[in-house]
Order: sequence, then C-alpha cells, then structure tokens
Amino acid sequence: MTPAHIRHARLVPASIVPRTLLRVGKHGRRNKSGMTAGLLGLLLLAAPLQADSGLPPAALANTQLRDPAKEAKAQALMITLRCLVCQGQSIADSDADMAGDMRALVRQRIQAGESPDAVRRWLIERYGDYVTYDPPFNGATAALWLAPLAMLLVGAWLARGSFKRKRR
Repeated sequence: MTPAHIRHARLVPASIVPRTLLRVGKHGRRNKSGMTAGLLGLLLLAAPLQADSGLPPAALANTQLRDPAKEAKAQALMITLRCLVCQGQSIADSDADMAGDMRALVRQRIQAGESPDAVRRWLIERYGDYVTYDPPFNGATAALWLAPLAMLLVGAWLARGSFKRKRR
C-alpha cells in the first residue's frame, strides 16, 4: 500500500505521511504530477553518472608504442577511423571507452606486425563500413553517398518553383 492509501484507510495518522506525497488538487484528488516531475528530474540528473564505466582503460589505449615508426603508422590509421560512440570524432581524438578499446586494438595489431590496411579491413569486418570516414560505395552505403545529391536536387527544384511564383 502506498502512503496515500494507508492514510485513506485510517491505519496511519495523516501527520506521519509526507505532505509531498499527499498533495490534493482542487477536486480533492491527489496531485501526482509534482512527484512525477521530481522523480523524472532526479533520473535526468543521475543519467550522466551512468555514462562512463568504472573500468580502467585498455592497456594500449593511452600508451604509445615503443617503436616510433609503428606508433606513427598506428596514429595515421587511428585518425582515419570514426568513433562509433561520438560519431563525429576519430578514435584518436575521442575520450569514449569504446574509442580507447579500438586504439588499443589498433596498437596491438600493428605491434604484432600487421599492416595498417590489414588492421583497417579487420575493423571494417568487425564494426562495418561506418567505422571509416570514407566508406566504399555499395548497396549498404548508397544512401550516404546519394542523399546529399538528392537533397541538392530537391533544394534546386524548390528554389526554382519559388522563383517562378515570384515572377508572376
């Protein structure tokens, strides 16, 4: 039973039940909107606390390779890969946990002797074409390549129609 039900059943005196739970509107009904808004506000404030994990970063996420040539190859590759969480940053620039894991994977594979192209192909197989800033043109990515052109054509058609109406 909720505190309001307890009060209405006369099992507990009204002075014990918190007043915020028992607000009464103008028609004699309990007003739940204040309590609901308060709980929603608390949930929204608590949401950012759950965004980061408490786990430590991957071993090579923020540590450079000892061989400067291999580190340069890893850095050049990481700049061309998109963070799947941030979507606007490369994995080299992102602070997201997943970007750190991806940086560690790139460094581990390059340290093991794989070429940057092989690591790139492996990441595309694992995460899809979207992981690159330059996805290839195929059936799955056709919308990415054709949507800007379609938007330009629709904009030109709308502008042409607008200018025609203004001339009349």
